[in-house]
Amino acid sequence: MLILLRQIKLGWQRKQGNDRVLKGPQLESMPFREQDITGTSMNLRHRSMQPGDIRECVDLLASDPLIASRYGPLIEELPAAWLRLLQCEANFATVCHAEEGPHAPICFFGVAAALQDEFIREMKTSPQFWVGPELTRRMMTGQSAILTYNQLREANSRGGLNLVVWEGLIRPGYEVHGELQRYMMEIFIQAHRGYLWKEIIAGHPESQERLEHTLKTGGYLWDPIVGSYTSTLNKDSSEIVGHPHILGITRELELKGRSKWAGSWVGALFDYHTPMLGFNRREQRLLSCAIQGATDEHLTRTLGTSLPAVKKTWASIYRRVEDHLPGLMPESVQSDSPVGVRGREKRRRLLAYLREHLEELRPVSRKLLARALASRLA
Repeated sequence: MLILLRQIKLGWQRKQGNDRVLKGPQLESMPFREQDITGTSMNLRHRSMQPGDIRECVDLLASDPLIASRYGPLIEELPAAWLRLLQCEANFATVCHAEEGPHAPICFFGVAAALQDEFIREMKTSPQFWVGPELTRRMMTGQSAILTYNQLREANSRGGLNLVVWEGLIRPGYEVHGELQRYMMEIFIQAHRGYLWKEIIAGHPESQERLEHTLKTGGYLWDPIVGSYTSTLNKDSSEIVGHPHILGITRELELKGRSKWAGSWVGALFDYHTPMLGFNRREQRLLSCAIQGATDEHLTRTLGTSLPAVKKTWASIYRRVEDHLPGLMPESVQSDSPVGVRGREKRRRLLAYLREHLEELRPVSRKLLARALASRLA
């Protein structure tokens, strides 16, 4: 995740079947599925962070002298803080493996969350603080800055969200693999596409080289004196890395620099479209699992429901699609083919559409969505 600001092309976004969408608030009770991204020789796989992963990830952080010094004694509180984070609706935590087997080490992990506006304002006010330790302290003292599900849904429907990378680290020995770094960016984009982000703040770089690279490839440094982001350094990079600072980008900055960063991660994450279909939470959970290839039988186990209930949810989904986006289900698909073929083709078309429109699977206020759609049609 520390490679958050790495510039890449948009070839990631059209690989059917490779999207990592078992992620996000509407899926809090669903088990993870490991996912591959094709075209890699390292056999890279990623999944949502689980409670059993936390100790290994924290030990990796503690082994880095610079990061450990930022936390001090709070590093001992981090496992409990992350355990609470995984229970939050607005967490984005991922681990990555590059080897086979149940005991394969984690070669990379990233932890991010959608945070309250007030915390972002405090981050930008002098004196600045190290974000990870402060989030840990607040989580353990009952002052969490993580959005609740309702807050996430409302902010994602209007105003926008703040994404902050809590921590991210590559296991020593793997950082030399450019393939892993590309993979990290792909899964970061897949996990965060479809949300209405208004600001994205990266983790604190662990080196001068990483800071300078970030500023060259789309990131900005927050200047608390001026009260705005800047792309130039007014201090030596070693001094910046050694003290609390903010690296990030806003939607407004991305729009202004769109021609400069065309084809980069920036445009991919800020490219947002209002959902058209208005799926409810139950429908989103089913579709988010189905988009990864789950059968109806698997859906019954994952969702803890019966096969008739799954089929009833599919019927509700198709009715919603026919009402709001009839062109997605042409008459030939609805009536000309045998029932089994017709059903498979409808599902194939819908899931292919959703892979390109992940906003349909993100938390949203259906009331606010209905108002937005009504105003567009007026």
